[in-house]
Amino acid sequence: MSSPSLFSLHGRRILITGSYRGLGLAIARGLAQAGATVVLNGRNEEGVAKSVEELRTDQLDAHGAAFDISDEASVKDTLERIRKDLGPLHGLVNNAGIQRRHPLHEMPVEDFRLVLETNLTAAFLTARHVVPDMMQRRSGKIINMCSLMSDLARPTTGNYAAAKAGLRMLTRSMAAEWASHGLQINAIGPGYFATEMTRPLKEDPEFNEWICGRTPAGRWGDPDELQGVAVFLASDASNYINGQIIYVDGGLTAVI
Repeated sequence: MSSPSLFSLHGRRILITGSYRGLGLAIARGLAQAGATVVLNGRNEEGVAKSVEELRTDQLDAHGAAFDISDEASVKDTLERIRKDLGPLHGLVNNAGIQRRHPLHEMPVEDFRLVLETNLTAAFLTARHVVPDMMQRRSGKIINMCSLMSDLARPTTGNYAAAKAGLRMLTRSMAAEWASHGLQINAIGPGYFATEMTRPLKEDPEFNEWICGRTPAGRWGDPDELQGVAVFLASDASNYINGQIIYVDGGLTAVI
């Protein structure tokens, strides 16, 4: 039986982007419960502060950093401030993401670019300013939040699918370059989870029936069900895993 300490995150500082609500907040809570000092992020300063206070009320070590992950100057300045105030990061979860749904032939170019910049380019920008400390220490964990759409496609989500497929390959590229420096870079591929973002889909009877019928587990995921895999990938338990994507989808990608 594995020792509980194998999954301990005590003494580790982890930034989770896009984490003041939804899947990001659930992951941040799970990491903090495992002992990590977590830094929540989002553009909404009030929302970040509220979620930080929520975690602190539960006696968890949480801090906030409201900044635009798609603005490199903002990323660099904020990470330097985190380093000065808390110390260098041991982990990064690139979770922030948005959707702008349109048929491809009607999609505004600005919406295509915005989704790629937020869901893909921002992960590159954040990681590139986090890894120098990790490389020097020869230790660090990066978790990229991919998606079912890293492999599958649906109508009206071409920009999102392109970004998430790119993030899967960026994960592999990061592993190819940084694994030799003692880092582990992996990805999580969530299936359909019940969040504020997906509420309109869940409340659509036809779509809800399709998801529950298509998913072997027969239901939507609960955001807290991502905590275990996040803790695993952020801990020493995953020290020889690199460049992989773990789907947490109730079995959806396992069936035709």
